[in-house]
Amino acid sequence: MKKIQVLGTGCPSCKRLAELAEQAACELQLRHELEKVTEIDKIVASGVMSTPALVVDGKIKVSGRVPSLDELKELLA
Repeated sequence: MKKIQVLGTGCPSCKRLAELAEQAACELQLRHELEKVTEIDKIVASGVMSTPALVVDGKIKVSGRVPSLDELKELLA
């Protein structure tokens, strides 16, 4: 099971990334858990300096932007 985390304070870009990550995982038929991390101290502790960010299985995949659905599928595959 993949652990997908979207790090951000809840801004529109953060929400969009969460929606797209969920859609990409579902289209790939991945068993996954999506967690939204909104606490600043947890975001900083993870090493992310700009949001939104996507973390997959503990590895930062994207930071500071919302990738396309196709790019997200590549990152999750």
